[in-house]
Amino acid sequence: MSGDKSDTGVKAGEEKVKIEEIRPNEDDESQSCRTFVLHEEDHTLGNALRYVIMKDPRVEVCGYSVPHPSEDKILLRIQTDTTCSAEDALRTGVDNLQSLSELILKKFDKAIEKHKQRLS
Repeated sequence: MSGDKSDTGVKAGEEKVKIEEIRPNEDDESQSCRTFVLHEEDHTLGNALRYVIMKDPRVEVCGYSVPHPSEDKILLRIQTDTTCSAEDALRTGVDNLQSLSELILKKFDKAIEKHKQRLS
């Protein structure tokens, strides 16, 4: 892949995920179609993030791939309509996934507590 690369980061919990944005060429003014490289991530985050981002009605296409099993990164491709940029869709997706994860954790903790109360 050739093109301009820029680093950005998205805070996920307490850690900042290293994200590299790949632009197809320097003249590309469109913000609606981008590929992001998420370093030190795999299918676990890739599939969950793809699912949540695709729920956004502004997103036309979102997919991810792992370039090679020995590489510790995923490529996330996002294409949006003209109402938002691909980076905005990514940030919204990360925020939504984090909120969803927190909700699942709270429900899980409540279920564990309820189960412990039944046992005692």
